[in-house]
Amino acid sequence: MSSDQQIIKNIKADKIFFDFIDDEVCDGLDITAIDFFESLSKILSELQDSNHSLLNKRDKLQSQIDDWHIQNKRIDPQNYKNFLKSIGYVVEKPNEFTIEVEEVDDEISQISGPQLVVPITNQRFVLNAVNARWGSLFDSLYGTNVIPNKGSMSTSFAHNLQRVNRTAELACDFLDEIAPLKGASYRQITSQVKYTGTLIFNLNDGEMATLINPDQYIGLSEDGNILLKNNNLHIEIVCDQERSLHKSGIFDVILESAVTTIVDFEDSASTVSDEEKIHAYRNYLGLMKRKLNTSFVKSGETITRSLNQDKAYTDIHGTACKLPGTSLTLVRNVGIHMMTKMVTNHDGSPIPEGILDAMVTSLIALHDLKLKMNSKKGSIYIVKPKLHGPEEVRFTMDLFSAVEKALSIKENTLKIGVMDEERRTTLNLKACIYEARNRIIFINTGFLDRTGDEIHTSMMAGAMRCKNLIKEETWYSAYEENNVSSGLECGLYKRAQIGKGMWAQPDQMRQMLDNKMVHLEAGASCSWVPSPTAATLHATHYHRFNVFRQQQELLSKHQKPNQDDLYEIPFLKLADQLSEEKIIKEINNNAQSILGYVVKWINQGIGCSKVQDINHIGLMEDRATLRISSQHMANWLHHKICTKKQVNKAFQDMAVIVDEQNKHDPNYLPLAPNYDSYAYKASVALAFEGAEQANGYTEDILIRFRRKFLDARN
Repeated sequence: MSSDQQIIKNIKADKIFFDFIDDEVCDGLDITAIDFFESLSKILSELQDSNHSLLNKRDKLQSQIDDWHIQNKRIDPQNYKNFLKSIGYVVEKPNEFTIEVEEVDDEISQISGPQLVVPITNQRFVLNAVNARWGSLFDSLYGTNVIPNKGSMSTSFAHNLQRVNRTAELACDFLDEIAPLKGASYRQITSQVKYTGTLIFNLNDGEMATLINPDQYIGLSEDGNILLKNNNLHIEIVCDQERSLHKSGIFDVILESAVTTIVDFEDSASTVSDEEKIHAYRNYLGLMKRKLNTSFVKSGETITRSLNQDKAYTDIHGTACKLPGTSLTLVRNVGIHMMTKMVTNHDGSPIPEGILDAMVTSLIALHDLKLKMNSKKGSIYIVKPKLHGPEEVRFTMDLFSAVEKALSIKENTLKIGVMDEERRTTLNLKACIYEARNRIIFINTGFLDRTGDEIHTSMMAGAMRCKNLIKEETWYSAYEENNVSSGLECGLYKRAQIGKGMWAQPDQMRQMLDNKMVHLEAGASCSWVPSPTAATLHATHYHRFNVFRQQQELLSKHQKPNQDDLYEIPFLKLADQLSEEKIIKEINNNAQSILGYVVKWINQGIGCSKVQDINHIGLMEDRATLRISSQHMANWLHHKICTKKQVNKAFQDMAVIVDEQNKHDPNYLPLAPNYDSYAYKASVALAFEGAEQANGYTEDILIRFRRKFLDARN
């Protein structure tokens, strides 16, 4: 931490941060750095105490719940519910209402599609994600296990013609399904089309074919490619018989894919030092000014990436039009529990980082309000994580209003996405939505964080089931259903997104295609995917299934989950029959998961990456994964399902495996055989100190040991 600070009103800003705001962010805006920091000081004087009070309330509620469980070993469901209401953990539901949100972009209100989440700290990842608005279906099929990679279909040699033909067949079959031709198949197309009032395809038998639904055709791109539309998503068909390596004349099918992207300052990012946090802000600045770019070397060649331009096309009336070339970007700030010393109070105490994030990301987004290249409607979309109940949502609304006033932004320009990932929010979801009714554009579920909080909240109640069995519990299905039904009942239909969680296996695309349709069938208008390739493949689900029609059907049925099910706790069951072998397997699984993630977080500052699990399957992991693994291990330790000796042995055994899994990474620092690195110590601390961590969050331990690592390195 730099001792060189700039004093403004009642706060002190590290000089490096002040200069960044002054020289880079405020450049081109009608606001100075002094104006900005004076406004920040005022907001802190108004809201900082409330932030701390809300955190104290979390601790008080947890203490009361702990005491109740210690005194009530046998849980009577009604007594339990009454208790939670008596302490203010559960509040009264509001009267029926409909959200009233204005100036929301179509990508959020009118289009259902995949959503990417990407760490803002990695320029290349950010560009790949935001540019994934469009993706090649041919590439996504050919390069993944959607087509089995074995035998004659192997990718071990370039341009496997059998695999190419199979790719084309699958793509053509997809088109036959979502934009069918009269009496023909896309497999029969041989050459470029003609348009003379009707779209005409030339077939390999000399005949011609047209669309069954001619309204699906919307025009031609500047390259002469066909543009179709289905379920509000666009399809670009590239017809080129000469370049095609297969029987059909279709060279490629380009799908509108990642309609929205969340750029993340939170769980997938690691920003401990001033330099790391400023780097993250700088990347977001580049994104909002449309100037973000990066260069890297691939196969000896330097490649430069920047943001895609919009797609130009001519519609059926001959009018020149454009389609967005990039995703609509939302930004996820940190939660209210995070503190930073990049700016301090006059006494040197840290300020809430969530308040700083709201101010800085909104200041940066002013550049887009001028350009209107991201939000055409002139909104700023902020996803707010880790909110516990309606009181914290109301506080965030007060913060957004204060930021708008400070930056002279029109009221309700700042919109909010509320992550339904904490138990108190789930049990009070309608009340949370009500507090944000003029700003809310997004709710979603997330198994990992939500389960982490489920375990921590009921830490004293008893031992929990194995991780892979918790999804089978009543509370989980009720949680997923409650999110959708509450959102629809509050009027989110065609006004805001209802989202579902991440497909965590980026290499298992066949399985994703087979399984992720259930999110749409449940009524989710967006769902998280781990890569641009996954976004393109997942987009096929939204072509095959009309989510808005499904939401209407769900509304008409008035089906609601049993609210009592939300209070069920996923306790270990006698039927689980935990043998010592099962116990060792479970704690090994948790230890390996913790080590595999933490070693990169502490040593390399990587907050999200593909981490091999104990079975060597690559999983996309962020702090949510760490939260559930560490809380589960802490729970079993507390209830003596396993011993400290067993846990220590598990960490040492798994450290050897994690080292082996990372041996090809030139930047990797091994955990074994000394077991004394900061990464190893942090991992063990997460398990042994997990029960004492506020709400089971992992940040305090991670940041503590990351700072030690940085200090030692410097």
